[in-house]
This record gives sequence, structure tokens and C-alpha cells, in this order.
Amino acid sequence: QVLLVESGGGSVQAGGSLELSCTTSDKTDSLNFAWFRQAPGTEREGVAAIYWRGGLRRRYESTYADSVKARFTISREKGENTVYLQMNSLKPEDTAMYYCAAALRGGAPLDDSQYDYWGPGIQVTVSS
Repeated sequence: QVLLVESGGGSVQAGGSLELSCTTSDKTDSLNFAWFRQAPGTEREGVAAIYWRGGLRRRYESTYADSVKARFTISREKGENTVYLQMNSLKPEDTAMYYCAAALRGGAPLDDSQYDYWGPGIQVTVSS
């Protein structure tokens, strides 16, 4: 069982920045991570994912939803138990509950059905 806890949420004005952190109980590099969000009345949306690319590349790679590209950055340090989501140029439409998720296996990075463990979520509110 992997435990995930999000932190760093809150309220900010449009154009501002927040950094979310996801602390895990697992320090291994075998897990893939992602951030999802869900606003009231909407489906959960994949925001950003980071995963280990083995083989010749042997590095972390990331992928983003079109709506957050060039504004959000997901990161982690190899061997560390924290995953970050830096959110810049925030917009009111970024307002949602944000969830950290971890997957035991690879798959479609922004598909929530791929993920095995979830944090309780943290609120992000962006005012205009």
C-alpha cells in the first residue's frame, strides 16, 4: 500500500503561482506519478504525469494536458519521495480539487484508470 498526501494548495489571484507537493510513503523509483484535477460538475482530468523511461533513454519523462502546457511543470528527484507540480500563470478555470496518483505499471500517462493509489486531494482556487 502506497500512501500519498498532497500539500501546497490554496487561493491565488489569476496570473499567480502555486506549487503542489505530493509526499509518498514509497521512496522507490518504480512508481509513475500524475496529477489529476476535478472541478464541481466535471469529470476528473489528467493534468500532468511523470514516468521513468528505461532502455536507452533512462530518464524521467513528462506529459501534460494541452490546457496546462507551458504553464505547469511536474518534477521529482530520483530516489526521493516527493513529486511536485509547479503551476504558473494560473487561470480561474484551473480552480479544482487536485489529486496526486501513483501507478505500479506504465500505461497511458493521463488515463486515471492506470493509477493504483490516490491522495485525498487538495483545493486550488484561482480568482479573477
